[in-house]
Amino acid sequence: MKKAFILSSCSTCQRILKEVNWQWDIQNIKEENIDARTLDTLAEEYGSYEALFNKRAVKYRSMGLKDKNLSDMDYRQLILDEYTFVKRPVFLFNGKSFVGNSKSVVQSLKEALQT
Repeated sequence: MKKAFILSSCSTCQRILKEVNWQWDIQNIKEENIDARTLDTLAEEYGSYEALFNKRAVKYRSMGLKDKNLSDMDYRQLILDEYTFVKRPVFLFNGKSFVGNSKSVVQSLKEALQT
């Protein structure tokens, strides 16, 4: 599977897509948010839903979530309810996932694509 979950208006997502230069099945999360099954699989791999949660989202601050003590299930529900809360981009490739836009994640994705 070669799938990318991106926000099409996100310049960082677009830049990374160009960097990896690969044919992806692209899902714009604004139009179709990440599904519960995929999210649950990612959380298993990453150890929590919080690890997949975008704390830089404007809504995170505007909703006052940074001042709340959220459970892992709260993070799950927030991600499923609002596309801006999932770290992006998310790439699924050959049974591996790559979440976020850090240099190390992008480098790991590039290395996986070369094998």
